[in-house]
Amino acid sequence: MKKEEIDQLIEESLSKEDAQFYHDLDQQGMFKQWGGLYSGKLGKWAIVVTTFQIIITLLAFWLGYKFFTVEDSILMAKYGVGLLIGVIMNGLLKQWHWMQMDKNSILLEMKRLEFQVAILTEKLSGK
Repeated sequence: MKKEEIDQLIEESLSKEDAQFYHDLDQQGMFKQWGGLYSGKLGKWAIVVTTFQIIITLLAFWLGYKFFTVEDSILMAKYGVGLLIGVIMNGLLKQWHWMQMDKNSILLEMKRLEFQVAILTEKLSGK
């Protein structure tokens, strides 16, 4: 049985309010998940990390420009090391964002499971 068929069976067995709540817990798209980073307990941290990431990106572009336009090899090495550090930091901060999105997706799926268990428990105890 496919996931869509199971979801359809679950929604048919629920009341309208419960079905709407269950439908709202459905998996979100990438942009909705990305926007969800800026709300909740870590929302302010996500704003700080994003701001820091933008600054590092701009600095990396500037260092890259300087790396390719400077004549002195010692300065070129310094700009190159700075550029490399900036790119690595940017990748690590991007990884933090992706891990937060993954965590939020897992938490949403756990809420779906808790909701299904609660509905099942309610139906079994009502019999």
